[in-house]
Amino acid sequence: MEENKGNSEGTSLVHDFNTSRRGSFLTPKIIGAFAIIVLLGIGSGYFLSTRGTGAGGGRAVSAGNILNSNSVPKGTVIGSNDTTTFKDTAEGVLQQGGIDGEGAYHLVRSGGPSQYVYLTSSIVDLSKFTGQKIKVWGQTQKAQHAGWLMDVGRVEVE
Repeated sequence: MEENKGNSEGTSLVHDFNTSRRGSFLTPKIIGAFAIIVLLGIGSGYFLSTRGTGAGGGRAVSAGNILNSNSVPKGTVIGSNDTTTFKDTAEGVLQQGGIDGEGAYHLVRSGGPSQYVYLTSSIVDLSKFTGQKIKVWGQTQKAQHAGWLMDVGRVEVE
């Protein structure tokens, strides 16, 4: 007896699927190119994040090993050169501590506590200047408790 492998018209019910379709999107060349692009993106992002530039396109000014000491020499300028973003200035002796959660530091100025400028900074490590007379350039921020709250972008030791 002969086995019927097809339907009544003589065609097979089981079809071979061609796995090497022409025009397939994910070819090994495309996958390799995508992997190279991803690696270059990660590498360039890492390189740019470790360059140490200031905010607002300004060039960061560093003083080498000075940043590791507790007392920064007079005349040293550290931070961004972008004086259009950081246009407000204040002078005084830097002390640690804010007011009611606003600012991490404050500048002691003549006139008493009502004249203090409370400071934060994401660019300059203000802890290196504690106890020193400095001039700061920054951007005034809206505050609830502080009379003057500033985001510091540049510091000069006086």
